[in-house]
Amino acid sequence: MNDIPLTHILFVSTALFFIGMYGLFTRRNMITMLMSIELMLNSVNINFVAFNKYLYPDQLNGIFFTIFIITIAAAEAAVAIAIIINFYRSHYSIDVEDSGEMKW
Repeated sequence: MNDIPLTHILFVSTALFFIGMYGLFTRRNMITMLMSIELMLNSVNINFVAFNKYLYPDQLNGIFFTIFIITIAAAEAAVAIAIIINFYRSHYSIDVEDSGEMKW
């Protein structure tokens, strides 16, 4: 059985994390920013599963953390979409730069 080396998995995870970070800091659309946060959470999930497989193959700690993060990410996405909908109803835009309240 041919296994993928840990370094390859970590490279993909790191690339996903920095793509998400780039999207979070450069985009003005709130939906795109939410997708960037989800991408960063998924890269962390890949790390948990990879380290669990290579360091502790007989245990499921990394898998349990991953399931927990997926559950939290689903709840976070639901709350964030509700906030975005309310923001759109009051400002008629989901662009962060359009309102003075959402500027950094």
